[in-house]
Amino acid sequence: MMLGIDTSGKTASVAVCTENAVLAQTTVYTKLTHSQVILPICKDVLKSAEVELSEIDGISVAAGPGSYTGLRIGIAAVKAMCFALDKPCIGVSTLESLAYNVSLHKGLICAIMAARLDLVYCAVFRSDGRNITRLSADEILPISELKSRLEAMDGDVVTVGDAAEKLTGERFMTAPPHLKLQLASSLCAAGFTKELYSPDKLEAAYMEITKAEKEL
Repeated sequence: MMLGIDTSGKTASVAVCTENAVLAQTTVYTKLTHSQVILPICKDVLKSAEVELSEIDGISVAAGPGSYTGLRIGIAAVKAMCFALDKPCIGVSTLESLAYNVSLHKGLICAIMAARLDLVYCAVFRSDGRNITRLSADEILPISELKSRLEAMDGDVVTVGDAAEKLTGERFMTAPPHLKLQLASSLCAAGFTKELYSPDKLEAAYMEITKAEKEL
């Protein structure tokens, strides 16, 4: 049984899942900061699933790319819980997690998140209708270069993420609103395919240096 926590974007999402079922999930789009809402949401989701935190076998968390502050909040919360309870965890690529939102699509999936200017965080996957296979590493690219790469590949492409609409054309289909943004249940689905590890190994994958680092 896994607890999933995603604070990488505009939504805050928490889920409790087994490999075959979503026991409870809450996803909110709020003006409050993730630090204000994520732990109360965890408490409510665990209560809805009728599960104690001590019963969780591991915790998956969005490790990036995404909001610098959001990633730090989620990872800090997961580290604290795992150290306190002596539980393992797994940091999952936000883009890979997004791909699991639309895993029923048989074909190409492009997870795409806004970065800065005309740049996007992106990764390409292929799904057989259930299992996701990664075709490219997480990258930061101009949208024009990403589109050219995808157009060189065979088949229609489902786009998912907060910048999904930036890819337009006959071959591109945007995920529906309820599947377009981060979902903790998808984070758990991706987490179940990976080996859990000690929380001291958990780190964020920012992909860009922070504003403070740039100013230095």
